[in-house]
Amino acid sequence: MIGIFDSGIGGVTVFKEILKYLPNYQYLYYSDSNNNPYGDKSEEELINITENICKYLVNNGCKVIVIACNTASAICKDYLREIFDIPIIAIEPALKMVYDYNYEGKTLVLATKGTLNSKKFKELYHKYDNHKSIIYECVGLADLIEQDKKEEIKEYLNKHLGGFKDIQNVVLGCTHYPLIKQEIRDILGDVVFYDGSLGIVKELERKIREIGLQESKQIIVFEDSSNNSLKEERFYNCLEK
Repeated sequence: MIGIFDSGIGGVTVFKEILKYLPNYQYLYYSDSNNNPYGDKSEEELINITENICKYLVNNGCKVIVIACNTASAICKDYLREIFDIPIIAIEPALKMVYDYNYEGKTLVLATKGTLNSKKFKELYHKYDNHKSIIYECVGLADLIEQDKKEEIKEYLNKHLGGFKDIQNVVLGCTHYPLIKQEIRDILGDVVFYDGSLGIVKELERKIREIGLQESKQIIVFEDSSNNSLKEERFYNCLEK
């Protein structure tokens, strides 16, 4: 079984990409909505939270774990890899993709406070900065998406993104953000989005081969830390879109 976790349903955007390429496996998706959002938590809090989630996934038979959250990946992955003896795959902001595919384009990087303040993000940014990049901390946006507050999301984007002009690239540095691509386009126009999902797929495929995990009939199990049935319904709706 493959374990995937996020602070809520945002990681469904990563999971959808995984299923395109690796459909024939058993998956356990853990939505930690009790602790959402992760972006404003301390490093100590996040390490404690993610360690407990990984223990739960391992105890339920997961042979590899995907951290489908940029903040948790940036802050916790090194610690988690030290204490667990199964592969732990982490997502990264897609700054390298901009560097590779549209280096000259004016770029807006959207992410949480936790991601932007992390050592890993700063390293990536300095390595791949095209010197035409704007870094923007989206305080509270992931929580609005998690709660599916459509009108408030529109108001938020108008207020926070309405002043940006001539943006060509948008790096979605939180796995919740791909759920509102159209709403972002309504503000910024016909931009090109970049996120870390494809990189996750490639690394997961490599690790699966490495550990010899066999294909099987597809099984998808969803669990939410708040036991909210509406979360499960929305998860499967997002998965089918």
